[in-house]
Amino acid sequence: MADRDTLPLPLEVRTRLAELELELSEGDITQKGYEKKRSKLIGAFLPQAPGKGMDPSVPHERRTPVTPGSSSRYHRRRSSGSRDERYRSDVHTEAVQAALAKQKERGKMAVPMPSKRRSLVVQSSMDAYTPPDTSSGSEGEGSMQGEGTPTSSQSSINMENWISRAIHGSTTSSTTSSSSTQSGGSGAASRLADVMGQTHLENHSAPPDVTSYTTDSIQVERPQGSTTTSRSTPKYGNAELMETGDGVPVGGRVSAKIQQLVNTLKRPKRPPLREFFVDDFEELLEVQQPDPNQPKAEGAQMLAMRGEQLGVVTNWPLSLEAALQRWGTISPKAPCLTTMDTNGKPLYILTYGKLWTRSMKVAYNILHKLGSKQEPMLRPGDRVALVFPNNDPAAFMVAFYGCLLAEVVPVPIEVPLTRKDAGSQQIGFLLGSCGVTVALTSDACHKGLPKSPTGEIPQFKGWPKLLWFVTESKHLSKPPRDWFPHIKDANNETAYIEYKTCKDGSVLGVTVMRIALLTHCQALTQSCGYTEAETIVNVLDFKKDVGLWHGILTSVMNMMHVISIPYSLMKVNPLSWIQKVCQYKAKVACVKSRDMHWALVAHRDQRDINLSSLRMLVVADGANPWSVSSCDAFLNVFQSKGLKPEVICPCASSPEALTVAIRRPTDDSNQPPGRGVLSMQGLSHGVIRVDSEEKLSVLTLQDVGTVMPGALMCVVRPDGVPQLCKTDEIGELCVGSIATGTSYYGLSGMTKNTFEVFPMNSVGALISEYPFTRTGLLGFVGPGGLCFIAGKMDGLMVVGGRRHNADDIVATALAVEPMKFVYRGRIAVFSISVLHDERIVVVAEQRPDSTEEDSFQWMSRVLQAIDGIHQVGVYCLALVPSNTLPKTPLGGIHLSESKQLFLEGSLHPCNVLMCPHTCVTNLPKPRQKQPEIGPASVMVGNLVSGKRIAQASGRDLGQMEDNDQFLFLSEVLQWRAQTTPEHVLYTLLNCRGTIASSLTCVQLHKRAEKIATMLAERGHLQDGDHVALVYPPGIDLIAAFYGCLYAGCVPITVRPPHPQNIATTLPTVKMIVEVSRSACMMTTAVICKLLRSKEASAAVDVRSWPPVLDTDDLPKKKPPLLYKPSNPDTLAYLDFSVSTTGMLAGVKMSHTATSAFCRSIKLQCELYPSREVAICLDPYCGLGFVLWCLCSVYSGHQSILIPPSELEVNPALWLLAVSQYKVRDTFCSYSVMELCTKGLGLQTESLKSRGLDLSRVRTCVVVAEERPRIALTQSFSKLFKDLGLHPRAVSTSFGCRVNLAVCLQPHRLGKLADQGTSGPDPTTVYVDMRALRHDRVRLVERGSPHSLPLMESGKILPGVRIIIANPETKGPLGDSHLGEIWVCSGHNASGYFTVYGDEALQSDHFTSRLSFGDTQTIWARTGYLGFLRRTELTDASGERHDALYVVGALDEAMELRGMRYHPIDIETSVIRTHKSITECAVFTWTNLLVVVVELDGSEQEALDLVPLVTNVVLEEHYLIVGVVVVVDIGVIPINSRGEKQRMHLRDGFLADQLDPIYVAYNM
Repeated sequence: MADRDTLPLPLEVRTRLAELELELSEGDITQKGYEKKRSKLIGAFLPQAPGKGMDPSVPHERRTPVTPGSSSRYHRRRSSGSRDERYRSDVHTEAVQAALAKQKERGKMAVPMPSKRRSLVVQSSMDAYTPPDTSSGSEGEGSMQGEGTPTSSQSSINMENWISRAIHGSTTSSTTSSSSTQSGGSGAASRLADVMGQTHLENHSAPPDVTSYTTDSIQVERPQGSTTTSRSTPKYGNAELMETGDGVPVGGRVSAKIQQLVNTLKRPKRPPLREFFVDDFEELLEVQQPDPNQPKAEGAQMLAMRGEQLGVVTNWPLSLEAALQRWGTISPKAPCLTTMDTNGKPLYILTYGKLWTRSMKVAYNILHKLGSKQEPMLRPGDRVALVFPNNDPAAFMVAFYGCLLAEVVPVPIEVPLTRKDAGSQQIGFLLGSCGVTVALTSDACHKGLPKSPTGEIPQFKGWPKLLWFVTESKHLSKPPRDWFPHIKDANNETAYIEYKTCKDGSVLGVTVMRIALLTHCQALTQSCGYTEAETIVNVLDFKKDVGLWHGILTSVMNMMHVISIPYSLMKVNPLSWIQKVCQYKAKVACVKSRDMHWALVAHRDQRDINLSSLRMLVVADGANPWSVSSCDAFLNVFQSKGLKPEVICPCASSPEALTVAIRRPTDDSNQPPGRGVLSMQGLSHGVIRVDSEEKLSVLTLQDVGTVMPGALMCVVRPDGVPQLCKTDEIGELCVGSIATGTSYYGLSGMTKNTFEVFPMNSVGALISEYPFTRTGLLGFVGPGGLCFIAGKMDGLMVVGGRRHNADDIVATALAVEPMKFVYRGRIAVFSISVLHDERIVVVAEQRPDSTEEDSFQWMSRVLQAIDGIHQVGVYCLALVPSNTLPKTPLGGIHLSESKQLFLEGSLHPCNVLMCPHTCVTNLPKPRQKQPEIGPASVMVGNLVSGKRIAQASGRDLGQMEDNDQFLFLSEVLQWRAQTTPEHVLYTLLNCRGTIASSLTCVQLHKRAEKIATMLAERGHLQDGDHVALVYPPGIDLIAAFYGCLYAGCVPITVRPPHPQNIATTLPTVKMIVEVSRSACMMTTAVICKLLRSKEASAAVDVRSWPPVLDTDDLPKKKPPLLYKPSNPDTLAYLDFSVSTTGMLAGVKMSHTATSAFCRSIKLQCELYPSREVAICLDPYCGLGFVLWCLCSVYSGHQSILIPPSELEVNPALWLLAVSQYKVRDTFCSYSVMELCTKGLGLQTESLKSRGLDLSRVRTCVVVAEERPRIALTQSFSKLFKDLGLHPRAVSTSFGCRVNLAVCLQPHRLGKLADQGTSGPDPTTVYVDMRALRHDRVRLVERGSPHSLPLMESGKILPGVRIIIANPETKGPLGDSHLGEIWVCSGHNASGYFTVYGDEALQSDHFTSRLSFGDTQTIWARTGYLGFLRRTELTDASGERHDALYVVGALDEAMELRGMRYHPIDIETSVIRTHKSITECAVFTWTNLLVVVVELDGSEQEALDLVPLVTNVVLEEHYLIVGVVVVVDIGVIPINSRGEKQRMHLRDGFLADQLDPIYVAYNM
């Protein structure tokens, strides 16, 4: 603004400029429009090239600071975005700047900026440009509007004057303060230093007693740095420290015997046997140890303060109705209330006569005209809602007094504007619980309510059914001459109910008795010195609180004249109330600090302002610490207009205790008001410390006067027993008086805790036999009985044992430059509970025109400022578009509703910054790994704790049968072709469920012979050459496999490339062909063409393919001689697959292993030629391949083959086939099961009608290489239960690279129910997830916290032995331990053919030995962690059944904080947090945990997920998420088995290929 202040501009141009700036700050015009209009206005006056507005490059020092001292300049600058004055203080702004500068010196924090997709950045709030009145209605307490103007710096900082006012006379006179910031230096701060320097700081030795209020009681704060380092030593088991109650050391007077015992306790015990007895997984969250250096209260115990006697004036009426009757009959012409229209013209004058007659009319009508004569709707004592708009106090007043006269209880509430108002539902709940059936309203309001098409007023959400009754006189019938209301003396009946919104959003009704109402009016009359016929200007809400008590109730008692200024007028003309004070020569005005501030901003050299008539200016929110500066600034400017300093009277009030304290209007102008400059550090520990050296973080308080007449006040500890505080301690103010509320309507428990409090002194004695009421205000009673309020209980946030007030944090955030950044100062601060502590969340509305860069910079600054001033970390800082936070009825921010939206993930912020690393200090200590343990300790450990070594085995392979004599599968096929040539082995189904092709034993044999001939003739292959089989799932693949065996070649099955996705799938095919050293490839004609296509040559080098044979045209002749292998240990086939970690590995399967494998499956599943088995699996590797290609030939059963790819066309294909062929046993994969669950979820009825019946299924086995997906199998079982699927039919299997099938659950449902089962049910156990991280297994009950359900992986196959070993030490482990699963079996693979990557690393996978115990057996390491458990079940042979539980892959497990985490557990938690998260994958990067979530929803929801993901991982896993990446659906790669490829994802993330919607880096 420098350019404008130096220019001689005419007054009208200045006025226009001020208006322009107002429009800009209110967001009514854009920055561009503002600059355009501005340059047009001042273009003529500029000497050279027209200057652009406030150029950002102008250094911030050159802009002259404007201070209220130069009042001529003051009004011209409407500054810094509209900010609520009550949060404004120059000293605080300076402090914030200083704190930020301090942070800067320490070096900048290197924070990566979050990255966003372009589309998200463009998004801006649709209603960002609404006209000002839609949002700036800041009547609500939570709102933070208003303009921020540099106001008088609070020079009243010197503490002397607060503690003993006798010294220094009045330093607070505002003249000295006016020029403090003129120099641009921090005048106030330096003066503060001088004051502090002069005071007595000699007493460094002992902290003085602050309570005696002497001049030298300045408490020296200990230096900040020491708070975190030292921890107090616990006074246990240590004789020197064991003091008894009176502080005498124990050693002084105890017998030798006890002393000896104590000494023994000191001696360390024998170290426990490692590993078995040290249960270090009890993850105790760090409990914040109290810091020994924190300030403690040292004062004497406070005494209850008593207000002056309530003087009984002889002619005081005996009830409020009596007063109304008196004035209505004695002086009916006296004005009672004048209402204003929006132009500030008097709209209507209600006289006492009219008020009396109309109230009587209302009383008569509600008692006699509702319902019937016999059954009136309302009886005395019933509750009635009063719904009146804020611009119609007259109608409200008539209805209110009408209710009092009719002896019904009015419940005044806000007008519901829409059916979905924030908080309206809670109001409805209050009305319902009060039994309200009738709502009184005005004509205009009734017309304005939302209506249904029939003209009915709809029932609002959560509201009871109401009869709406209009109270306008013209609609009412006249009471008969002989009817007269019954006017009684004030008694203990309820007079009215005032609603109050709690911190959590619930609405309570505070009941006020008639006697309390009258006594309160008397107390106000006495303390404010009200006299008859005084004029009072009221700007406050007349329906509740101070506005109701002064403007509706006490005014009538004293026949005063109220000038009511509606809020809508204040918005148009903020000076209106001052003009009315002048016009009516009003003696009293009731305002909020915001109104004073608005008047300051709007006051434009109004010549004719004269405030000398005012004897009292009641500041309703004077208890808010941030109102001080408004009061000072107001006095500063208007003192020249006749405003006397002693007129400003802040008061403290609460719905429960009514008026708590009010400053009396004194005539003695020498006595300055009380001030306290307190250290925020001290306040956070609940003690009062006059601020000494930490000048940055101070809170300046003004007194709110003394206790009300006839009341007792004390201060009690905010939590726990209501014990009196010490004099230098902050606590909750409690009031004992007739004039308070008596209960929360209908809530006896809460009432007891609030309205029936009996404070106790330190020895536990009650201080009074009468109950006190808690006010909900935090503060203390200072010298001279003055009350000081430091904050509200509702705004209290206890973080790490220290208390912070939400208002203070709002003030700090608003003081951060650029202040204009926050739209209209709208900031919400609340705390959420995460991991057993409160965490602070700050949500601000940002200006529509702010850039990403701006917002990020502002956020970083706010974090630093709050950290510097309050020494507390902000957990989450979110920015939302302007006008999007939920509003209270009067335009403020609806806090609880905002918090609710934040926790639900529906706040839709446009920027989020999470700082869990700095805030969360109570994580469990990282785990220290135990040193290695020896065999002896394990053996002894087992003996001592009765544990057994974890080992188990399947049953023996048993007797050979006729086909078991063959060593080679090729021989079995030849034998079957001779003995049962026409027996069908394979049936392949197409997507319509019809048979595409089938093979009998002899057909397969003949086809294989032809393929063998082709390999010999066209391929010129030798024995042992490798052949890649690239076929779609089907019969050709099976024939080609046996053709290779007949020719003596080694087959490798390879998944063909996907025609729609050649670029990504073909390289894998090429890699397998190369790595497996295939001499030729066999495939179909279609795939042959595909391999030679243009797309293929773009993806790979086609010229380097080995020869490709097309098996669609086979030679006619059969081979001269079939190959017969000589040695059963030679290779039968190679099994290639890509693991979840992205490793391509091929394992070698010998003929022996292959036959043993088939035999083991045959025994386990009881497979015979008469059986039919349906297989819906990919036939390329692992158990899927064995079931598809090998088992039928070995066991002779018929396999119905269903290619999983066909299910994408027809999801019901598999189940329909199972039903149609009456199959008893079926095998599928998780992806198939998921496809059915998701695809057929809504079709079970139609499938039933198509005759789908699954009641014959005995086993449905999911083939997998991972932990069983229990949620999926359960939902599948539940979903198809109606179609006859037995819940026990679904089970899982487990295989891995070294052994393709370790477990496989056979059918457990007997042929008929009475024949018993051949194997026990799969058991599910619940283990403690915290123990699991420490590699321990601790079983817990279902539903207990941190429990994780695990399903056993099937029954161990015959011929398989399992042991659980420690992956690091290779020692055997006990039952209760998580370790690596090792297998010894005849069908183990014989080794890796090649691992694409590192061979040396893998050498011990197939030939490991235990380090102690049984060191002879050779085991194969599966690479999976799991545990064994003896179950109580027995199998058919009477053996106890050992269950194997697979927990996860060793390669995938993440080591974080010394503990082992399995990605799936974290992912499960994350997917649960929000409905829009469809999939999630986690991995580590450096030592950070990265969470990638797929978002199914609009991109606006992306940022909602960041806090939710961070919260859940902290709560459930004690981990801090480092990076949250939000991506589109389908970005997380999943392999054919349905497993997530987390390592591919990690590579994609690091190479920046994910195209994320949003990436948040949690600081």
